[in-house]
Amino acid sequence: AAARLAAEQEVENLSGLSPNPEKDIFVVRENRTTCLMAEFAAKFIVPYDVWASNYVDLITEQADIPLSRGAEMKGKCGTNESELEISWLEQAYTLKLFFLKEGHNTSRGQEAFWRLSRIQFTYDTAEGTYFKDAVSPGKHTANSHHLSALVTPAGKSYECQAQQTISLISSDHQKSVQLLLSEVRVQPFDITADFVFSEEHKCPVDQREQLEETLPLILGLILGLVIVITLCVYHIHHKLTANQVQIPRDRSQYKHMG
Repeated sequence: AAARLAAEQEVENLSGLSPNPEKDIFVVRENRTTCLMAEFAAKFIVPYDVWASNYVDLITEQADIPLSRGAEMKGKCGTNESELEISWLEQAYTLKLFFLKEGHNTSRGQEAFWRLSRIQFTYDTAEGTYFKDAVSPGKHTANSHHLSALVTPAGKSYECQAQQTISLISSDHQKSVQLLLSEVRVQPFDITADFVFSEEHKCPVDQREQLEETLPLILGLILGLVIVITLCVYHIHHKLTANQVQIPRDRSQYKHMG
């Protein structure tokens, strides 16, 4: 049964289709149907210890680790739980994303949402591309705690162009690892068309930026409308008063009327 399930599942790294060299695209398919899609640019900021010049004290350096194109991936789709696992540089780095779909009570009743519920990042400070002369090199794992990110109504995809920062706590002396995500489009459930995201749910930052872009246009249209209405009212008023009989204020001129 396990062999049959593995044969029926396909995972694809489509990062080469993105014009952005820092953006990766991943697709999980089961029974020839897309069940999870994710595209994003990701970078990890990882602090680590090195010896100071006196070889007595420790100082903290910082490794900036991008998610490399061509990464290996695995995925798992479920009705309420889905996972995406990405590994690169011969598994020196592994990112696991866990998604959860659940019901929420709202003013409109029970509604379903999905969210990114957990992140796990494994890294090896013995890997020399990004870590230089790390003290006690070895593998460490950084995890999120009580995470509720990318919250999206069920049946929709999450979209956010703005950069987001998620903090992870590392097994390396509880250091804080930062995950920087940008240009995100994710849908781990309820994909109705193969290789096609459902309607997007924009993040609050993108919604605010979109409003800031359109607000000057809206205000300009309102101002233009007010000016047009004012000119129309003035024209009508001027036309009505011009057609009225003008009564002289000098009563001596009344005898010339009629």
